[in-house]
Amino acid sequence: MQKSPLLIILLAATVAITPFAVDTYLPAMPVIAQDLNTHIGTVQQSLSIFLAAYGAGMLLFGPLADRLGRRPLALFGVAGFAAASFFLAWANSIESFLVGRALQAFCGAAATVIVPGIIRHLYQEHMAKGMSYMSLIMMLAPLLAPSIGSGILLVSDWRSIFILIFCYAAILLFFIWRYLPEPPRNVTKNPVTFLSGYKTVFSNKAARPLIATIIFSSFSFFCYLTAIPFVYIKYFGVNEQVFSILFAINIVLLMLSSFINSRYVTRFGSPRMVRSAFGIALVLSLLLCAVNILKLNIFYTIITLAPLMGCLTMISTNTDAMIVLKFPDHSGTASAVTGTLRYGCGALAGPILALSFTGTAVPFSALMLAGVLGIGLCQLWIKHTQASEIKS
Repeated sequence: MQKSPLLIILLAATVAITPFAVDTYLPAMPVIAQDLNTHIGTVQQSLSIFLAAYGAGMLLFGPLADRLGRRPLALFGVAGFAAASFFLAWANSIESFLVGRALQAFCGAAATVIVPGIIRHLYQEHMAKGMSYMSLIMMLAPLLAPSIGSGILLVSDWRSIFILIFCYAAILLFFIWRYLPEPPRNVTKNPVTFLSGYKTVFSNKAARPLIATIIFSSFSFFCYLTAIPFVYIKYFGVNEQVFSILFAINIVLLMLSSFINSRYVTRFGSPRMVRSAFGIALVLSLLLCAVNILKLNIFYTIITLAPLMGCLTMISTNTDAMIVLKFPDHSGTASAVTGTLRYGCGALAGPILALSFTGTAVPFSALMLAGVLGIGLCQLWIKHTQASEIKS
């Protein structure tokens, strides 16, 4: 398998089905709630259900990718994702809508879990650079998705959003069938391998603080994703179109973060990039709390939140790469572990934000700070683990 820009674009497009499915319908949440005769809070919980189902899918499909291969799972996952998207376009109750979102996420996990293993094979020890390239392209989906959703609402109804997602998945399915190769892999028919892969990952002491880092960075990220429609639209009072622009600003910072990482990670290494990003994120998250406690206007939230999200992306990208590189024979399982924990913790963001709701942006800011502080604890854990290894 050879590295090529077209293959990286195809892998990025595959990973992008999840953020595209999530971010395109964010501006339509109030309309969906009205059309399905339910509370907007119930529609917001569809995001938590999506993330939980996605995590469950990663848990199942990660080891299967190591055993059955990447290409079959990608074809199955994208085909199922397309079918679920078409079903969602015709949902006539909140119950069927929630079921459709769960199926969409579960199938999407089968397609996206295969990507880190392919990137590892292509870039070897420079996997973080490859992941940054892919993220840079993949970020086009969340950059454009809210604007696309808002644009569709201007000329049609929310169901057309899911018709568009179906069309995207159907086109992607064709290109995966036509162009996605199968990387070399170690094939085993031992059924115990399915669970032993997880044992291998969790028994690695050096990987544990890295896995915990993924948990905390993802919690902060999904607090942002879950709360930002309320913060921008309800709290600060912007309309759906302005929301799309502000959301795009944050995505541009995520893309810039990926670009910076791709330029400097081979020079400084992933651990140093993580430490630098954490230091900046800590300062920014403290400032975000301060500006919302003081009830400053939206400008101050934007200038602290956007670079903070970029730092979280840099932390997550490098940590993902460090984890997968530790398990060359279990890359699918390692991706499943990080994916399951990432989206499982993301699913917790919605209920925790609901419980801490005050009608202001303070709980959202405080929870993002809590996630960043958790990353700091993980950095101390890594130092302790390395010191213990040197002594032994």
